[in-house]
Amino acid sequence: MPRVRSGQFAERFNMANTKAIGVAYEDQNIRGADVCYVDSELGYTAAAQGTVTQLTDKTTAVTLNKAAGRITMNNAALAAATSVSFTLNNSFISPNDTLIVTLSGGIATPATYNCWVNSLSAGSANITLRNVSAGSLSEAVIINFAIIHCL
Repeated sequence: MPRVRSGQFAERFNMANTKAIGVAYEDQNIRGADVCYVDSELGYTAAAQGTVTQLTDKTTAVTLNKAAGRITMNNAALAAATSVSFTLNNSFISPNDTLIVTLSGGIATPATYNCWVNSLSAGSANITLRNVSAGSLSEAVIINFAIIHCL
């Protein structure tokens, strides 16, 4: 299939017949496409995003059944050079997916935390936050996430 730029995308793939499905667009003409380019943004609609706040402590599991969202962690203390993990329960996650996580707020000093996904299974992921500073921190760290779904 030839490569096209977004200016040509609507014309080439008959986008007049697309329908928003909350995450992306569904159209019989772009399924199985080898390449999709955009000149601006490619992302999730507001309906596909959500927020959740972690209760009790930083190890408490959270549930957010959305394709993308923001997790506000509990502000319990996290000692220097220490990691803590929690479970994100999410019915959108499948074992073949990629979950992207990013620190996005609640941090007083930049470069004091790292976060990553430890494991992924149907319906859940394990996320770790590490305090990489020299002191204990008690912050309600905000983690953004987005699922890249793979069939």
